Amino acid sequence: MAALGWLTPRRRSATARSVLAGEAAAEAARKSSLQLEREREEAAAQEPVEAETPVEPEFPVVGDVRAAAFFDLDNTVMQGASIFHFGRGLYKRKFFQRRELARFAWAQAWFRIAGVEDPEHIQEARDSALSIVKGHRVSELMSIGEEIYDEYMADRIWPGTRDLAQAHLDAGQKVWLVTAAPVETATIIARRLGLTGALGTVAESVDGVYTGRLVGEPLHGPAKAEAVRALAAAEGLDLSRCAAYSDSHNDIPMLSLVGHPYAINPDTKLRKHARDRDWRLRDYRTGRKAAKVGIPAAAGLGALAGGTAAAVALHRRRH
Repeated sequence: MAALGWLTPRRRSATARSVLAGEAAAEAARKSSLQLEREREEAAAQEPVEAETPVEPEFPVVGDVRAAAFFDLDNTVMQGASIFHFGRGLYKRKFFQRRELARFAWAQAWFRIAGVEDPEHIQEARDSALSIVKGHRVSELMSIGEEIYDEYMADRIWPGTRDLAQAHLDAGQKVWLVTAAPVETATIIARRLGLTGALGTVAESVDGVYTGRLVGEPLHGPAKAEAVRALAAAEGLDLSRCAAYSDSHNDIPMLSLVGHPYAINPDTKLRKHARDRDWRLRDYRTGRKAAKVGIPAAAGLGALAGGTAAAVALHRRRH
């Protein structure tokens, strides 16, 4: 930590938490990827997969054993925010009450209207989620997460981004999700999509039971870059040969690490940043804003129509 001596105590503490979160995410990702690889090998041995016609990638991808691809999750791979879809699934299973669902739904409505992440809304949802899972077993949430993926997430995967990830896999490269979502949720999504593994926020657990605390901080912004850097070192990757994909300007630190950054469904700040630096862009939405981003029906609160009307209705119910 000597290299951080020039920073103020507050900045030094924030940087240290980012490094801790990144290292924890990288360690968890490597462990989960080994499990996913074993599962795929067992499945392949039991049921050979028929060859499919490969999908031509949107961007050229060159096979390289020292290269890998890193994909942000929310609004890059998946329409909307995974943590809110997960919250909706937990509400259905009576993990929490109507008030908490309103909080999840309001933040998701904001995400749809603004088309960008709002740190305060996201942080509020994460704090709420930590209090909800405290005392529950990790294995219980993993099992429920499989069901929630089928119910609320599977049909929200962007086909175009999925093809890009598959192009890297077809080229013999590893593909990792990098997200502020819980690492357990991210690992389930990675497994379902056939990806190598996932870097995600690590919630502390003791003897397989959640304590309600995080290891470091949410894997967001600079922490994502730290996680990618730590994983690349452990995997022997050359970041100048790697690719990264994201929709958010918050991920500029991660995108700037690699030799091949891509802006997918970019927010306004990332779009400008990418154009200034001649990064590649691709927008799979119907318009400049996230018009197709899914918004939960908010069971028990009534269907949310979308647009400003939905946000106003939720805002009134919240107050």
